[in-house]
Amino acid sequence: MAALCRILLLFLPFIVSQAKPIPKQNNTISFSFPLTSLRFSSDADIKAPTLNPSLVSVSKHGPGPSPRQRLPQSSSYNYKTTFKYSMALIVALPIGTPPQTQQMVLDTGSQLSWIQCHKKAPRKPPPTASFDPSLSSSFSVLPCNHPLCKPRIPDFTLPTSCDQNRLCHYSYFYADGTLAEGNLVREKFTFSRSQSTPPLILGCATDTSDDKGILGMNLGRFSFASQSRISKFSYCVPTRRTETGVSPTGSFYLGENPNSRGFRYINLLVFPQSRTMPNMDPFAYTLPMQGIRIGAKKLAIPVHVFRPDAGGSGQTMIDSGSEFTYLVDEAYNKVREEVVRLVGPRLKKGYVYGEVADMCFDGNPTEIGRLIGDMTFEFDKGAEITVDKQHILADVGGGVHCLGIGRSNMLGIASNIIGNFHQQNLWVEFDLANRRVGFGKADCSRAAV
Repeated sequence: MAALCRILLLFLPFIVSQAKPIPKQNNTISFSFPLTSLRFSSDADIKAPTLNPSLVSVSKHGPGPSPRQRLPQSSSYNYKTTFKYSMALIVALPIGTPPQTQQMVLDTGSQLSWIQCHKKAPRKPPPTASFDPSLSSSFSVLPCNHPLCKPRIPDFTLPTSCDQNRLCHYSYFYADGTLAEGNLVREKFTFSRSQSTPPLILGCATDTSDDKGILGMNLGRFSFASQSRISKFSYCVPTRRTETGVSPTGSFYLGENPNSRGFRYINLLVFPQSRTMPNMDPFAYTLPMQGIRIGAKKLAIPVHVFRPDAGGSGQTMIDSGSEFTYLVDEAYNKVREEVVRLVGPRLKKGYVYGEVADMCFDGNPTEIGRLIGDMTFEFDKGAEITVDKQHILADVGGGVHCLGIGRSNMLGIASNIIGNFHQQNLWVEFDLANRRVGFGKADCSRAAV
């Protein structure tokens, strides 16, 4: 239940259409999707991350698909809903039999995947892009007597109950007051006539106010990545454009990425005792961050600030579901100290964006960015994420631009989170088989294939 009391992350989007098969390499199958950044609303409120977001689990003893429906164990393939967020990464994936294309927020910080489900009744038309269960022959709903509705297994943190139809119902509130609820179901993702996932546990939401779902991609056993047995996935987020009608396109891969030869990899940090650490998210992608540079200057931030302490505070995660990057106070204060030294007189006095970010400006963002310089996040093995000075400030509306970094303690958490704002023009690959993350610089607007 502790996870349900935490605040939800902002989501930044990619829109994906037509999957394209990539030639087989070593008997692996890959699919790629183009992606574009999209602003969902003008709401500038920043929502915080969901930590320990293991929202669903399932018994291993339930009925499974026939052998021909299963992907090989070693196979690799590229091929909330009324949450309040301003930017998110949206992937459009084919779900059901025959497949219906569904837009889902790509979230590497959560486990439960869910879609908007509505039968297309004539009286009250639902969102046009919602999923119609009655049209899929592979759709099934979990009954109340399913083991998943008896929360007695380790990863289970999602409150369930029996609804009036004796079906397994889930519901939970996020700290911003958003309610997410629906039925737990089984459904498969169908990438081609010969390639589909086994039926996966999903949430099937029935709120008609939105047609977006969530693609949970963390390390939990019941995320899409784990249930579908993919060995890796990657994405390339294009730089944002504010001009009307401009939507730069990047890429999202499930499986092998032909660009990976030039990636630099770092091993994920693993903490066996994480389940006893109250401030630790055991299913997050935890990185060995070493420090932060602004321009050529490395800030005087001790490495331990980026590592979990005995209670799990200080964990550094990379998350596609967070728009901004969040730092614990000791790191944030050092960043702000350097920004004040460089451009202090230009700071927008008394202004705090979303109650978490106070490094904001009214002036020309290009000029201010030039004065600040590039910002680099340093990791183990010499790996780095560098945000060039031209893209260091985020346009938050009203002529205001902010550094794109907030205080994590203002979210009620004690972790460092690398958000997708600082993943622009960067390949990020999650190599699940080898428990590592790879980075590769790219012009993501030209990365689509």
